[in-house]
This record gives sequence, C-alpha cells and structure tokens, in this order.
Amino acid sequence: MVEPISDHIAIANKLLVRRFFEEVINRGDTRLLTELVAADHIRHAGDGDLYGTEGVRIDLAEWRAGFPDLQIKIEDLAAEGDRVASRFVLQGTHTGPFLGLPPTGQGVTATGVAIDRVASGRLAECWVILDSLGLLRQIGGLH
Repeated sequence: MVEPISDHIAIANKLLVRRFFEEVINRGDTRLLTELVAADHIRHAGDGDLYGTEGVRIDLAEWRAGFPDLQIKIEDLAAEGDRVASRFVLQGTHTGPFLGLPPTGQGVTATGVAIDRVASGRLAECWVILDSLGLLRQIGGLH
C-alpha cells in the first residue's frame, strides 16, 4: 500500500522540527537557522513575539548564556497538515545570567509544548507554552 502524500509531508515536517531541536537548540548550531527557519518567521510566546531568523538567534543566545548546557528532549511529536506539535522537557544548569537573575548553579527542568507551522520546507511560525513560573522558581526568580 502506498502512503498518501500528506503522510510524507507530515514525516518531513516532523523531521524538520526534530532537526531544529537537536542541531540548533541542543548543539547550538545557529549556522543552520537560514536553512531551517523562514526569514519572516514569527515565534509567539508568553514573553512576547520574536521575528525572523535573527530573533530566533538572539533568543537562543540568551538561553545559552544562562544555561550553556541547555538540552531539550522531545517527549511527543505529532504532525497534521502544515503543523507539528511537540511536547518537550527542557533541562540545563543556571550558570550564567538569565532574565536579569544572577547564576545560581541550579539545575532546572521545565516542560513545554510548541506548535510549529511549516511553509516551503522551513519553520514559519511557532506558538510556545513553557512552564516559565516553574523555571523561575527553580532559579530564585519567584518565591
């Protein structure tokens, strides 16, 4: 039986998202941004929107400054049409300043969900929900 074209698109979109997580976020290879992320990309999150590949690069640099060992593990990945949903766990050690908070040396874990929209083989838009309150509690930002 031949798989429908939509199945092949879903698989390709999931591979794109997985590659972004593994190579750009976990390995810090920002050289891949122009290959994987659309120039007019928009990321929607609780702390505001980010625009373009440069916005993604700046955001990742801020995270890596605060958590140089940052790793995100995908727990679930599902795709339909041009959307890919991922449930993930973020881990790292707070060894640099982050959101104005001095480093604590504290290991952190936070869960999140992202929904990416793929267009023309690149990540075009992303909606992210992260347990920011839990993360801030772990590094002394909330009491």
